Order: sequence, then structure tokens, then C-alpha cells
Amino acid sequence: MNFSSVRIITADINRLVPFYEKISGMPVTKYTDDFAELRTSLATLAIGSIRTLALFGGDKVASAANNRSAIIEFRVDNVDDTYLKLAEFLGDAVVQKPTTMPWGNRSLSFRDPDGNLVNFFTPITSEAQERSDS
Repeated sequence: MNFSSVRIITADINRLVPFYEKISGMPVTKYTDDFAELRTSLATLAIGSIRTLALFGGDKVASAANNRSAIIEFRVDNVDDTYLKLAEFLGDAVVQKPTTMPWGNRSLSFRDPDGNLVNFFTPITSEAQERSDS
């Protein structure tokens, strides 16, 4: 089995798509008015409108803009440089400026327009780099 993707459910796909394009520097492919994907070499971040919930059993199976348990994480080459490039764009959405974590990653956390927590990280210790490369 391979982990493939995480899907964010949103009430405003047209707000999230450009946000994720800006922070990632990558294109988000919008397949329909209700579904888009940001594909990386390892996994995909899917973005679906609340209208897609009907396909998964109804609008009660998920709730837009209510995530308080998952963190969407992206490995970046240099979290400090990335922060400098995005600081003005992110503004008050920054939760934690670049900080070195006990497990060896340097991390920047912020919220997307729906309030989902996003973490950009760079492994900086040899142990963290080995973990991340495997």
C-alpha cells in the first residue's frame, strides 16, 4: 500500500487553490469547479468543494473549515528562506515562525484561509535527514 493523498473539503475552492499555488510555487490543477489537486512527487493534496461530499455519503461525513487535528506538511529546501519569501503574504496567518524542533526539523507553521494548519519543514540534523530520505 502507498499513501496517496489528503483531501481538504472547503466551502470556497476558489480561495484555497490560489493560496496553495502561492505557498507551494507549484500549479494546482482544477479539474472541475468542485475538485483540484496539487501533485508532488510523493503525494497529492486534493481540494474538494462541499458539493463533493454527496459522493461520499452526504454532507455530514466531513465539515469545511473545521480541522483541528491534522497538520498538512510540506518538506522545503530551506524553511527560513521560504519564510522570508512568504512572510508578507502569510501575515497574521503565521502560527509559529521558523523554529527548530526536538526531532531535528526546522519548521514554520501557518493557517490556510480555511484555518487548516500547514507546516513547512526542513530536516536539519543528520538523523532527521535520514528519516526524511527513507
